[in-house]
Amino acid sequence: MNIDSIRKDFPILSREVYGKPLIYLDNAATVQKPRCVVDAISEEYFSVNANVHRGVHFLSQQATEFHESARDTVRRFINAASTSEVVFTRGTTESINLVAGSFGEAFLKAGDEVLISVMEHHSNIVPWQLLRDRKDIVIKVIPMTDAGEIDMEAYESMFTERTRLVCVTHVSNVLGTINPVKELSEIAHAHGAYILVDAAQSAPHMQIDVQDIGCDFLAFSGHKMYGPTGIGVLFGKEQLLDAMPPYQGGGEMIARVSFEKTTYERLPYKFEAGTPDFVGTHALAVAIDYLNGIGMDNIARHEHALTSYAMEQMRGIEGIKLYGTAPAKDAVVAFNVGNIHHLDLGTLLDRLGIAIRTGHHCAQPLMQRCGVEGMARASFALYTTQDEIDALVSGIRRVASMF
Repeated sequence: MNIDSIRKDFPILSREVYGKPLIYLDNAATVQKPRCVVDAISEEYFSVNANVHRGVHFLSQQATEFHESARDTVRRFINAASTSEVVFTRGTTESINLVAGSFGEAFLKAGDEVLISVMEHHSNIVPWQLLRDRKDIVIKVIPMTDAGEIDMEAYESMFTERTRLVCVTHVSNVLGTINPVKELSEIAHAHGAYILVDAAQSAPHMQIDVQDIGCDFLAFSGHKMYGPTGIGVLFGKEQLLDAMPPYQGGGEMIARVSFEKTTYERLPYKFEAGTPDFVGTHALAVAIDYLNGIGMDNIARHEHALTSYAMEQMRGIEGIKLYGTAPAKDAVVAFNVGNIHHLDLGTLLDRLGIAIRTGHHCAQPLMQRCGVEGMARASFALYTTQDEIDALVSGIRRVASMF
């Protein structure tokens, strides 16, 4: 990987904030966009802007071709068996809500159990709590070790004859822990349960193969993988999606409508009510092509090396507390320093041009498990450099000296 060349694809990385060069280390929240993705958005709006699937004219046909080609690009990226298993959504959050609102409503009943890990993002907790309030299902929390790994022995012991679904993140957005989702899937299936994987934090960083993982559902967002905001993907096994009822009603998802009865479109359109973000899907495909051009294995090696280097350098900071020390860890370092409030730390680093995240990171149950209200978090991307890690470490030391 030629990092200098790659960084030139991201114009925002050359700007300054407060008179300092921007060091952007908030990539777990959203990544910056390469020029090719922004150009694709502009080009489609200026040259191919027409609604998809509904028009016989040239622009509509071309836009439809882009849209469905993007679906196949996603299919190949995650190695789904069919484009029928690729549903476009607004992001990971809507994808999980779709499963809760369709699969959950149709196939879960009072007393059925859903297992959710303690390290989940709120978007993989709250939809299941809403379902619990509607249907009186039972939510059970999978514990983790002090290193930030799922307690696999405890996990396997939690299954009963009422366990129907496991919901787990592939990579923790706080700890960076890479969970063994293939093993988690095998255990869930051995107990007759289904499994949903939140891949929002893994899809930008490593190769995803849904057939190898064996998961029943998998969700990720475009904006975290160099694509536009407001677009995401739900993968679901075809037989499950086929059995599930529509999540929303409207145009696009229907085959025939009358006041007496409505029949629904085939997969995946049954779950895509209304005009889709056909510009966003095309731009997402361009982002995937960009990632594939660099090589997911190359990206994974680069970011793993950065993460190891950051952990090593940050351990030398007096008073620092690092969260998430699992050997399988990637692209995220969460920390606190002494008695410095994480918000103060983030604010002062910002004045040095260093953008990190502070707060509970939409993972308040995990904060409670770690005994804190919030943390500072630095997260890395394919364009992050070792020099930026050094600047972060130097900045933390400078801020700490002020206190």
